[in-house]
Amino acid sequence: MHIAEGFLPPLHAAAWGVASAPFVVHGVRALTREVKAHPESTLLLGASGAFTFVLSALKIPSVTGSCSHPTGTGLGAILFRPPIMAVLGTITLLFQALLLAHGGLTTLGANVFSMAIAGPWAGYAVYRLLKRFDAPLMVSVFFGAFFADLITYCVTSVQLALAFPDPASGFAGSLAKFGGIFAVTQIPLAVSEGLLTVLVMRLLMQSSKSDLVRLGVAGLTGARGTARHEQGTAVR
Repeated sequence: MHIAEGFLPPLHAAAWGVASAPFVVHGVRALTREVKAHPESTLLLGASGAFTFVLSALKIPSVTGSCSHPTGTGLGAILFRPPIMAVLGTITLLFQALLLAHGGLTTLGANVFSMAIAGPWAGYAVYRLLKRFDAPLMVSVFFGAFFADLITYCVTSVQLALAFPDPASGFAGSLAKFGGIFAVTQIPLAVSEGLLTVLVMRLLMQSSKSDLVRLGVAGLTGARGTARHEQGTAVR
């Protein structure tokens, strides 16, 4: 859902940059604490960033000035929580703008807000909610990744509708048009991303289970598991 370089009016681009900045600054602090406290997390952090970079680079033309693609942010949000994913997502979007002409520098703030902030927080909230009600881990992971992708596209639709309201029906009409066009490609992509994230999590359960236990992902279910997870994340 990267909005192309120069596509947003300057005032909108600046406003989204200002809105995104506090989340990214907070994320940098959270990432610094995580690496200092657990240097062994570096490999998994790199893998989460690479997963986001690769998936979100697979663009499909959609709305004029934007595109549809998986986001890959649900995995990092589940493993390390949304503040850290805000940093990983920002780095991904910056490199894609500079190296792949995917997105842009003037629209970086808007793209960060939709893909690296709103999506991860929504996906993580759904994941935690399902875990609280004792849903199986992989079901929680699927819906976490699914909604991280879906909410990103919804926020991008809002951003475009605010910037380009319909002459007749205004913001609401424009939102319906942008959202409807995005939905054709984005809903199947969100389902596919959920399934792929489940597959990756299964592989991590086999290769890095000790890390997942430390992060509060593996081996914890229900209310007791949630409480222990909250204790662990408070320490981090």
